[in-house]
Amino acid sequence: MDRVKIFNGRIITPCRMLERGTIVIENGCISCVSAEDVTAGDAFEINANGNYVAPGFIDIHTHGGGGYDFMDATVEAYLGAAEVHAQYGTTSIVPTTLTCTNEELRRSFEAFRKAKAINRKGADLIGIHLEGPYFSPEQKGAQDPRYIRKPLKEEYERIFEWSDDIVRWSAAPEIEGAMEFCRYASKKGALMSIGHSDAIGEEVAEAFENGFTHVTHLYSAMSGVKRINGLRVSGVIESAFLIDEMTVEVIADGIHIPPDLLKLVYKIKGPSRTVLVTDSMRAAGMGEGPSILGSLRDGMEVIVEDGVAKLPGRKAFAGSVATADRLVRTMVKSAGVPLVDAISMITATPAKVIGIDDKKGSLAAGKVADIVIFDQDINILTTIVKGKTVYEREQPPVKLA
Repeated sequence: MDRVKIFNGRIITPCRMLERGTIVIENGCISCVSAEDVTAGDAFEINANGNYVAPGFIDIHTHGGGGYDFMDATVEAYLGAAEVHAQYGTTSIVPTTLTCTNEELRRSFEAFRKAKAINRKGADLIGIHLEGPYFSPEQKGAQDPRYIRKPLKEEYERIFEWSDDIVRWSAAPEIEGAMEFCRYASKKGALMSIGHSDAIGEEVAEAFENGFTHVTHLYSAMSGVKRINGLRVSGVIESAFLIDEMTVEVIADGIHIPPDLLKLVYKIKGPSRTVLVTDSMRAAGMGEGPSILGSLRDGMEVIVEDGVAKLPGRKAFAGSVATADRLVRTMVKSAGVPLVDAISMITATPAKVIGIDDKKGSLAAGKVADIVIFDQDINILTTIVKGKTVYEREQPPVKLA
């Protein structure tokens, strides 16, 4: 229906929590947020039953889920992953590619464009994140080393010609040509992010001055303090903490980063400069066992166990299998972060970082009605995208006396 009323919920707004509040949705947008019950005419009513009502989760770094990877470069993969993530409270995603051939990139761009036009049942596809191929070989992580290379102007100009949907790009700023590349990509509207980098502090400072304003999966595949000629120098991790204006993202599954380091990130950067991301691969939302990182055709074999994907030798992680609800749960239950702040780190903050905070990321009149309802254990009960319910948890049957 064009008008929906959500009532009897603990509504998390940008500035407070409304106990037993009400939200009215009209034509896919929020028209009213109230601490009291309000009349909404012939609206379809959703009783939140005292559960939490929050902005829909925004994941700005995900490679797939539910058996799908965006490197499969099919419409089915984009739509399937979007539907799976919606079941876990995510209402907007930035599909992320891996280091690969340009032909694979182009196929994935085309699949994204087609999927975005017909997506009605899953998380909103808000743009593409290119993770690579301009990385440090020393910090490649699970990225395929066959395709890691230096940025060439004719190449990245051509890539931008292929798609208008690129909203962020992760690269290592210390490699040759990275500064010129960053300045060009920033002018094209892409959020530039330091990732898979072995940079030292001076290089990170120069990168920030040239437009690298964000850090991809802090602590994962990046430099920390090290010695050069016997002297200690800072790395990307320390620089991210030192540069107040720089935003960071963390894979808050409790495995990529343990709870004590999640507490440290929260203490130093705070909720307004910390983004929770899944960095999920195709096995997210599925069971343990063998899987593929990247495309089915040319991806890397991995093993999923202990709640994370690992390379076959088990010497390194190969992507996350987390879903957004798990990130919030970890921050609250394991890292001791207040719920309101944890929600901000997966709603308002990523919306601002990716440049969509005028439309998404908070529950306020005029914003798109992307909403999630969850219980005290962060179990997702209802997911609403653009005013339409795309997921509703099945309730157990009532036992009769």
